[in-house]
Amino acid sequence: MECGDYTYIWQAPDWPRWRYDLTALAAAMSEVSHAQGYLLGRLEEAGLLLRDQLSLTALTEDVVKTSEIEGESLNVQSVRSSIARRLGLDIGALAPVDRHIEGVVDMVLDATANSRAPLTRERLFGWHAALFPTGYSGLTRIRAGAWRDDASGPMQVLSGPVGRQRVYFEAPPAPRLEAEMARFLGWMGETDDPPLIKSGLAHLWFLTVHPFDDGNGRIARAIGDMLLARADGSPQRFYSLSAQIQRERKAYYSILERTQKETMDVTEWLSWFLEALWHAVDQAHTGLDTALTKARFWRQYAELPLNERQMKLLNRLLDGLEGKLTSSKWASIAKCSPDTALRDITDLLSKGVLRKTTAGGRSTGYQLNK
Repeated sequence: MECGDYTYIWQAPDWPRWRYDLTALAAAMSEVSHAQGYLLGRLEEAGLLLRDQLSLTALTEDVVKTSEIEGESLNVQSVRSSIARRLGLDIGALAPVDRHIEGVVDMVLDATANSRAPLTRERLFGWHAALFPTGYSGLTRIRAGAWRDDASGPMQVLSGPVGRQRVYFEAPPAPRLEAEMARFLGWMGETDDPPLIKSGLAHLWFLTVHPFDDGNGRIARAIGDMLLARADGSPQRFYSLSAQIQRERKAYYSILERTQKETMDVTEWLSWFLEALWHAVDQAHTGLDTALTKARFWRQYAELPLNERQMKLLNRLLDGLEGKLTSSKWASIAKCSPDTALRDITDLLSKGVLRKTTAGGRSTGYQLNK
């Protein structure tokens, strides 16, 4: 036993009376709130079209990254197409979408676009069924749209390679789930905790109960996003906490494991959560800077006749192409001959769109003439 007479926090005598040091968290909460407010203020001046594009990017990243955290890769273009169709956004040709992607998108959009709607047992069941439309997780049959029943043993979260796995967390037994989730859902309707704190607590609480056979992490992050959308007062999302968690995946699992085995004082978890959230919002500011730069660039050169290859490569440069742009790299990305690449580049040099880089090297490099 690691904390008195219990191993996990759900076994504590004071479960689930969460405790946290609000004074210790005040500075982080203030920084996050300021960053959120500043971002929303900048977006008000960005124009409707740009806001829609940024929201589409953030939602796409959220869907892709919340699945990546669980070790599942989704096709980015298919996710983007699914979201754009639901939001009524024109992004040109749409990529094919399967039922699994549609399910994750349905959950994320319902959580954020309908953030003010109460979180109920039936709504959670709907999300879960959408995540597992076939009733299978991989090759394993699961209870889709229903609480787990522990028919094959306790709900344990394992880590490590097959054959040498260790249990880093065990969830409450299935017979407790109705009462546990009724208490959680009742708390979701209360307003006692500050909004940012509530998002972090909901994320942790749901993961602790782990009420489903699979998909608990994705649903926990959707619930957190739902509460963040309430706090922002906007149905549109412009930053992705899931993307930040994926960037810090190892630290995420580490802090969750420590928190599950300590006391009901979760100040450390909330501190980590707020810092990750601040980084997510800061990343959105960087994305907005890039989008504004692209918008200004294309306004400046709107009248120039450009071919599809040139537009594709210019957008890659505006997005931050890694490494030096050379004629051979142009040919590789545009899938054209070296001669065609050189003609494209020479044309843009003559129009003043590109210039040669001053850096030395065996190959001539080119950059935007901003």
